[in-house]
Order: sequence, then structure tokens, then C-alpha cells
Amino acid sequence: MTKQSQSVSNTPFLIIISVFFFWGFVAASNDILIPVFKERLHLLQWQSQMISFAFYVAYTVGSVLYYFISKTSKGDILNRIGYKNGIALGLVISAFGTLLFYPAAQNESFLIMITGLFIVGLGFSLQQTVANPLTIILGDASKGSQRLSMAGGINNIGTTIGPLLISFAIFGSINSNNISASIESIKIPYLILGAAFLVFALIFKFSSIPDKIENIKEIDIDEKNEKSSALKYPQLVYGMIAIFVYVGVEVSTASNLPEFMKYELAMPASKIAPYISLYWASLMIGRWTSSVDAFNLKGGIKKIVQFLMPYIAFGFFLLVNKIANHDITPFYIYIFVIVALIVADIASKGDPAKQLFIFSAMGILALFTGIFSSGMVSVYAFISVGLFCSTLWPCIFTLAIAGLGKKTNQGSSFLIMMIMGGGIISLIQGYLAEPHILGIKWSYTVGVICFLYLAFYALKVKKILKIQGVNYIVTSKCRTTDTTINDRP
Repeated sequence: MTKQSQSVSNTPFLIIISVFFFWGFVAASNDILIPVFKERLHLLQWQSQMISFAFYVAYTVGSVLYYFISKTSKGDILNRIGYKNGIALGLVISAFGTLLFYPAAQNESFLIMITGLFIVGLGFSLQQTVANPLTIILGDASKGSQRLSMAGGINNIGTTIGPLLISFAIFGSINSNNISASIESIKIPYLILGAAFLVFALIFKFSSIPDKIENIKEIDIDEKNEKSSALKYPQLVYGMIAIFVYVGVEVSTASNLPEFMKYELAMPASKIAPYISLYWASLMIGRWTSSVDAFNLKGGIKKIVQFLMPYIAFGFFLLVNKIANHDITPFYIYIFVIVALIVADIASKGDPAKQLFIFSAMGILALFTGIFSSGMVSVYAFISVGLFCSTLWPCIFTLAIAGLGKKTNQGSSFLIMMIMGGGIISLIQGYLAEPHILGIKWSYTVGVICFLYLAFYALKVKKILKIQGVNYIVTSKCRTTDTTINDRP
């Protein structure tokens, strides 16, 4: 890393993390669109889940297109057009996708709408490819993971306020008694979002963000055992499935929650946004909690901060909802749910395999609690899944690429492609949620199966890496390298 890159000002970094906010805002807002389109167009639950499917599969299609275009043109696309131009292009593509919301709303066309979301996702895929490595190199390399954690926090701010703002735009007020909304009401918020994409595309175009990333020599821990392809490493292959099911359970739990609350609690779509917001805020709570190790705190101070950090994040959620003039008293009970996260986080001791296993077990417990209980207990149980999904991406990523050496970048690209699980598993759960199959409550057994695989992967990969002689346990690594989509997704 050169002195020049180490001394980069904070301005380029602040510009880059803006796209992290956009990713979270759109992803969480999709959960508000699902019940609106389902109600107005009389869709089946699995059909309404095409919103999630179109958006998340776009990430995979975008990654595959990037790979093949680079391969056929015999050169990396970004090395030719530059990194800041790459982000600008991604924003323009996403802006074009938002324009399709106008004819979709005018004609009440579900096909046009999900096509627009697919194009937005394609743009996000290119932005993701650029923004994550840029976030790492803009400054002191030893602080790269902390910058990614901060960017992830910005993403979670988007996921927390996105459902509230889109619900306000559609229903006129978060506290509205209006139980339905005209699809035409989505035109203005998404046109404004598209305009924001274009403004930031211009900002990126003329910013001081570097156009190139210096090549960093990759370290191969054992060149004699190097394999010809990343896919020949079992930790990666199992890890690809793990990323698929992780993104799947994270997205499908939230995207099917409005349907659950409608049928189990007779709650209108206009009242659901704060609960969706809390689900995505739960990921923020978990990530802020797990980022404490990044600050090199010692002893009693560290324990105090570990306890306070999740409640600071929860306080942000309450503040946003209070500003939105929503009654926040029903959410106070969640203070006690957060205790389970704190205990699980301390028990994991920074070991990515242990944290993956413990959090997966807690996710299973939360889902079974939701399935076998009723009323608001079920709702909060399903929402708490967000707490236990919060740090799984970096844990899986750390374990899946451990020991890949020079094949690390190739392995990382394969993992990114598996984000499509968010769309496919949402579709599967939506299909099983039909009353004549499993019903909405028992459809959450899909999430249980996902967490069971993640627990299996935690145990399996530990044995694989031990056989390979790979030491993957780095205390802060699992806690500070989250680059989601939602992070993501």
C-alpha cells in the first residue's frame, strides 16, 4: 500500500458508503411492495415473492455477465473503464430500472415492476463489485475491515428507515388506517430514488476516488498443495451452499412476514412497516454488537461496550419510529430478546465456526418459537431471526475462503454469485405458504432447514480446515469483515 493510498482523505470514503445505504434501502423496501402488489393484483403468495426473486437473482446474473464479458474481452472491465466510472455506470443502470416503475404503476403491471427491480439489482451488482475493495484500500490498510464495518452500518441504516419511508409514501402516513393503497403511489418515491442514483453517479464521476486499485500480491500458504480451481476446495463448495441458504433465510423470513401478520393477526399492510423495519434493524443490532472487537477495548470497558452497543442500535430504531410518529411502546419488550444475542455473541469468542454454529442454533430456536406460539410472540420470534443472521455472512465468507491462497479472489466471486438464494428460497417459502400446502406459519420450516445446513457447515468446515492445516481463527476477522447485502443482500 503506498503512502498516497494511506493518506486518502475521508471525502472519497464518505462518497462510497452512500451506495451501501442505497443497497439496504431498496432491499428492505421490497418487503413493503410485496403485500401491496399481492393485495391489489390478487397474487398468490409465491407470485408476490417474485419481487425478492427478481431482485436477488439479478446479483447473480450481474456477476456472471461481468465474468464472461471480462473473459471474452480478455481483460477486466473495471481495469479499462476505471473504478469510479464503474460505480457511476452501476448507478445509471439502477436509475434506468427505477424509471420502469412509472409504466408499471400506470398499467398496474407486475411484470414491468419486477423487470425494473431486476435492472436495479443488476446495477447494484456492479456497484458491489467496485465498492467493497475500494472501501478497503481508501486509507490505512490495517483499518480496512473497520471501514467495511462502518459501511455495513450505513447499509443497515438504509434497511431500517427504507420500509418506513416507502410505507409513508404509499399509504400517506405510517399510522394511516388505510388498509390498501393505489399502486400508482409508488411512482413518485421510486422516481425520486432514480434521481438520487443519477445525482450520485455524477458525484462519483467527478470525484477524487481512484480509478485503479493496486495489485496486492496474494499469499499462498502452501503452493505445493495449490489446486487448479477454487471449486476444488471443499470448504468453498460447501460454503457456496451456505451463502445460498443464509441469504435465503435472511430474506425469506422478512419477505413472508407481512403475509404472516395479515393472516395470523389480521394486521393491514399499512401497519406492518415498523415490524419490517425492526427485522432489518435487528441485523444492525447484531452487527454493531459484533464490531466491538474492532476497537481494541480491554477488560471491563469492553464488556460494558458489548452490553451497551446493541441497545444503542436499538435506540436508533426507536428514534426513527418516534420521528415517524409511530407508537413505539409495543417494541420495548424486544429489549429482553436482545439479551439472547449478547449471550450468544460472548459465547462465540470470535471463532467464526463457533459463532456460525451458535447463531444458527439460535435461529432454529427462534423459528420454532414462532411456529409453535401465536400472536405477537410469534411475530417477535420471527423478527429475532434478524439478530441471528446478522453476522453469518462474514463467518461463512471467512471459513469458505480460508486456505485458498491465490484462488481467493476466484472463490470470492463464486460466493457472491450465490446471493441468488435470497430470491429462490423466498419463492419456495412463498409457494409452500399457500393454505392448501403448509400455510404461512409452517412455511417457516424452510428457514429451519437453512439453519440446519449452516450448523452442519460450521462443524464440517472445521474438520476440513483442520485436515488442510489451515488456521482460520482470527478473533476480529469474523466480526469486522461483513460486506452484506443487505447488505446485503
